[in-house]
Parts: sequence; C-alpha cells; structure tokens
Amino acid sequence: MAQTSKVQAADDFDSTPTRLYSLDALRGFDMFWIMGADEIFHQLRDTTHSAFWTMIGNQFEHPDWNGFHAYDLIFPLFLFMAGVSTPFSVGRELEKGKTQGQLLWRVVKRALILVLLGLVVNNGLQVPVVFPIFVLGLTFFVIDRQSKWAIKSTLSAIIAVAITAIVLIGAYIVVYHFAGDYPLLSVTKIRFASVLGRIGVAYMFANIIYLYAKELWQMAWFWFFIIGYYLLLKFTSAPGFHPGDLTPQGNFASYMDRTVLPGHLYVPYPGTKINMHDPEGLFSTIPAISTGLLGILTGSLLKNRTKTQNEKTLTMLIVGVVLLFVSYLWSLDFPYNKNLWSSSFVLLVGSISLFLMSIFYYIIDVLGYQKWAFFFKVIGMNSILIYVSGHFIKWGYTNEGFFSWLFQLVGNPYNLVVMAITFVLIKWLFLRYLYEKKTFLRV
Repeated sequence: MAQTSKVQAADDFDSTPTRLYSLDALRGFDMFWIMGADEIFHQLRDTTHSAFWTMIGNQFEHPDWNGFHAYDLIFPLFLFMAGVSTPFSVGRELEKGKTQGQLLWRVVKRALILVLLGLVVNNGLQVPVVFPIFVLGLTFFVIDRQSKWAIKSTLSAIIAVAITAIVLIGAYIVVYHFAGDYPLLSVTKIRFASVLGRIGVAYMFANIIYLYAKELWQMAWFWFFIIGYYLLLKFTSAPGFHPGDLTPQGNFASYMDRTVLPGHLYVPYPGTKINMHDPEGLFSTIPAISTGLLGILTGSLLKNRTKTQNEKTLTMLIVGVVLLFVSYLWSLDFPYNKNLWSSSFVLLVGSISLFLMSIFYYIIDVLGYQKWAFFFKVIGMNSILIYVSGHFIKWGYTNEGFFSWLFQLVGNPYNLVVMAITFVLIKWLFLRYLYEKKTFLRV
C-alpha cells in the first residue's frame, strides 16, 4: 500500500481534464432513483406488505415536514455534483485564459436556461411561459454580443446579477399586472418555483463565488449562507406567529414565498390551505447555495495535483464525519427539513454526498473498477434529459407496448413489480442509444 501511495502523486487531469468517471457514475446513480427505480420499491412494499419492504419503500417518499428519508438526498446530491464539476469545467476555462466576465455570463446564462426549463417542466408551453422565454432569448442575444463584463469582486458580481434579475422579474410582473384578467396572460395557474430553477439559481451564485473568491472565502461563504439563514428563521416569522416558528404557516421563508412569488405555490401541506408553501421556493434557495459551494470545494480537492488519491478520499471521509456530527447537534434546534432546506439538512446531505463521492471516487478512479458503473454512467451523461423527458414522452405507453405480454405471464400481483422494472429498462435503453450516438443534452 505504501508503494501505491507514492505512485499516486496526483490524478492525471491532463488526459481527462473536465470529467471524472466517478462523478458521471454517481450522477447516474442519483438519477436512477427518480427515473423509476423508486417505484420498484413502492410496488414491492405494496405487493408483499412485509415489514422489510415497507421500511425500504417508505424511504423513497418524502416526509411531510420535519425528518429525513433517503429520497430527500436525491435533489441536494445532484446540486452538490453540479458544484463538483465546476473546477473541472469553469476552472479549466479560467486556466485556458477566459476572463471572469466571460465565464460569469456563461454561468448566468446557464442558470436562466435551467429556470426556463423548470417553468416548461412545471407548466408546459403556455402563453405566460412563452413570454419570458422570448424576453430572455432576446436578452441572451443582446448580452452575447458583449465579450467582457467589468466586474472585479464576488460582491459586485452578485449585486450585478441580483439587479438584472430584479429588473427582469419586475418587468414581467408589470406586464402581467396591466394584463389584468386577460385569460391568455393569467399567471394564477403557473408555478414558477421548480427543481431545475433552484439548481440554476444556487449553481449560479455558487459559481460566482468560485469565480471571484479564493478557496478560504468560499468556505466562509458556505457558512455565511447557512448561519445567516438559521438566524433569519430563528428570529423572524410570518405575521401573527412567534419568532422562530418553523411550521408551514408560520415560518418566514414560506411567508416570503407567498408574498413575493407570482402564480401558485406547490401542492398544499396536509391540513393547510392552498399556496401555503413551496419546497423549491425562492427564499429557501439561499442555503442551497451552500450545497453547491460544498460541491465546488470538493471538486477543487479532487482536482488538486499536490494530494494523492488516498489523501483526497480520506479528506472527504473526515469532512463528511465532521459535518454529520455538526448536523446532528444543529438538528436539535433546527430540525432536518428538506421543505425548508434547513441548515442542519444542508450539513446532513452534504456529509452523505461526501461519503458517496469518496466511495465512488475510490472504487472507480483510484482502484480502477469502472465496468460495473457503466450502467450509471449512461444515465449520468444525460441526466437533465431523462429528468424532463417524462413531461414529453409517454414512457408508460411505451412500456405497455413492449412488455404487456410479460406482465400477463407474470400475473397479479407481481406484474406491477415487473412493470416498474421494465419501465426503468425502457428508459435506460433509450439513454444507451443516445450514449452510443454521442447525443447529450447540454445546458
């Protein structure tokens, strides 16, 4: 082992500068659960009624409010991995001589595209959705003509982006305010908050910090967002509630979303009225920036040429243990809550993300066992595509068309389990075809 450690002076990123096999595989492992694998365990639970499968199946559902299930990890793990890729993509462009201003626009543009994709996924191509697509498309066209942005610091970059966002959102609200009740422009049935939107916004601010701040300041920003968010929710509340109220009705983050976000929020929390809370709301995106920053710091560690592969793996494990311990202590006062993206939740999912990244990295990139991970890599290379595809492709219809004979042979009740398995298989074969054709959806 000592000899091996000496050989591993650093990863060879000159030959593969922008991709880690383990990162693509872990991203695919993450997406595997929401492309249908979760339903396999739901069907096993509902078919067998055994205590074991009930316990496993329940882990693939979100808790109503406080608490943590394995299913809660999927979203933050994806955001964490978006951060891990930053030093290999944005960092590589910096090394090639691109200016911070040029890369800032690239980051902002990617964020806006993800926000728009989130709008389409939530609502389809309705007129109130097509309008911002047109406005932002025109914005892209104008800004793309500019080669440099004269921005020198993290704070000025964040302020510039915030002002741009406020102007665009303000223009949008004004247009629809004067439109009144004109049916084609009504936004009451539009949900603006989305999973892709949160990924886009959190990714954007985390990358701005990466572009303009040194690593030590990136760490400082990581703690600033989650501590600041904790203090805000601890000492504020919705009107009529005591400070620190963390219920769906009383917490400050949900109140701000109800106040600021146009359209409607997510489905109501059980026992409350409509538009009470949105799990992808605007205000609770603040601590999600820290999730992206933790990924960026991890990516910088993995790209570090002065550390051996074993040192990188051990560092991720140690930091993961520390974050896990701190998250538990924090949860005693600020419970684990994906809906609010609570600060303790950020540290918990961050620790698990680090554990998974270290395991995948060590097995795949250090020990060199890659073949078993090809199944997940195929998914990970087209993760955004498979996420949005369900809104445009009737996978259930395709599944029935190819495998109805198999469901009939198996018969009740296990035909539902087989149906869930073939549902995942159909999607994977589609992704495998795209992989062989080198066709990937890039944002």
